[in-house]
Amino acid sequence: MQNIHRTIESLDWITFILVGCVILVTVLRVVYPKRFDDFIKLPISNNYFLTKGKFEELKHPFSVLFFLIQVLTLSLFIFLFFLEKGELSATIFIKITLASFTFILIKTCIEKLIGSIFDIETIINKYIFTKLSYRNFISLFLIVLNFIFYFSVEPTMLLLFIFSGFIVVLNLFILFINYKNYRSLIFSNFFYFLLYICALEISPYLILYKVIV
Repeated sequence: MQNIHRTIESLDWITFILVGCVILVTVLRVVYPKRFDDFIKLPISNNYFLTKGKFEELKHPFSVLFFLIQVLTLSLFIFLFFLEKGELSATIFIKITLASFTFILIKTCIEKLIGSIFDIETIINKYIFTKLSYRNFISLFLIVLNFIFYFSVEPTMLLLFIFSGFIVVLNLFILFINYKNYRSLIFSNFFYFLLYICALEISPYLILYKVIV
């Protein structure tokens, strides 16, 4: 079997980011032990939402720092597609990070605006917090995945697309959980729900895909 040379020296800044994410997770575990324990049990328990499901929690340092981890790990995963093409540039990563942050921020602001217009702010805030929390949880998986792909396994485009599909499926599952929690409200306003799906859960990602391509 032929050994594959990995240029580790040129990945120092990526190492710094990944180690920084691990340190942030560790700090959050130490500073907020009860909150972290509830958070880590998200796949099997709803205790995190029962005690933390308020809009104010979006501004809590725990949520803010985990959102930072989410953006960084997602951007590193997207950067793997450029790395596969031989483009190892911190500038490209910064652009991806800014684009990811801006995309999520604008989408969240539009959702909150819709909640304000239709006077359903409480429901929208809870919906956003639930969706954000599950995606923050996925970022833990992305930390491990990025470590493997950057420093252990040489990723191929096929492998990257397979894991991208897995991440998409996880996000669809998150949406399914959210919609299941609000099924009575959805059925009573089904037309507006379809408009929301098309405008804010499908179109933005299609536009983002076209921009990336």
